[in-house]
Amino acid sequence: MVKSGEDPWTAAELAEVREELESEIARHESHAQAVSADLADLLDSSDSGGGDAADVGTSNFERDQEMTLAAHAQEALSQCRLALAKIELGTYGQCDQCGEPIGKGRLQVYPRATLCMTCKQREERR
Repeated sequence: MVKSGEDPWTAAELAEVREELESEIARHESHAQAVSADLADLLDSSDSGGGDAADVGTSNFERDQEMTLAAHAQEALSQCRLALAKIELGTYGQCDQCGEPIGKGRLQVYPRATLCMTCKQREERR
């Protein structure tokens, strides 16, 4: 799905997007595994007990940071997989909120976008 005035997606362009998404999935899966391992290490080390308040505070901060990174990695994975599914279904490029085309240029820059610019700006203002 493309905006009026844009050329339709070619098979080669979609193959390029698919390849980029698959590469992102591999990268995010690797990152998610590394973050999960780091988080497990932090949780194991915090179970040892003892330590002063500063050490506990630092451990809590690091744990929260790792949990945030893990959540972001999982979200990126989900978005990439959704984009691949939309390519397969033929709905790639359709805004999830309004149903209008997202725009080919936006998708070429950010292939896992699910919202057109209007809906994305509206979402960010909330």
